[in-house]
Amino acid sequence: RVPLLQATGKKNSSNLLGLTEAELKEQFVRGDGPGGQATNKTNNCVVLKHVPSGIVVKCHQTRSVEQNRKIAREILQEKVDLFYKGEDSEVFKERKASEKKKQEKKRRAKEHLERKKHLKEMQQLEKK
Repeated sequence: RVPLLQATGKKNSSNLLGLTEAELKEQFVRGDGPGGQATNKTNNCVVLKHVPSGIVVKCHQTRSVEQNRKIAREILQEKVDLFYKGEDSEVFKERKASEKKKQEKKRRAKEHLERKKHLKEMQQLEKK
């Protein structure tokens, strides 16, 4: 088993489950979306399947096949890690943390709006 190149994104890829080339099935297909003739003529969309889990990833983010292959592997590695580890996965923990951060930001914005509203009401009362 030869491990794949680890993902080099912002996530700590050393904690993710490793993938092997033998477990993967790779296809190149025509991409979809905007791009017209350039998209319709080239097979630069990568479809990557992890055979043991059945997870399929389709990547057509760039015009380069090599970049799409790399991105597809990073995405697949995260999905496979999440599939097998569940709530213990680093990907799951990061999503939960960002969701919590977003909710906290929303709560602070709401409080700020309430304070502004209260201040405005107080100013209206003082004018009378």
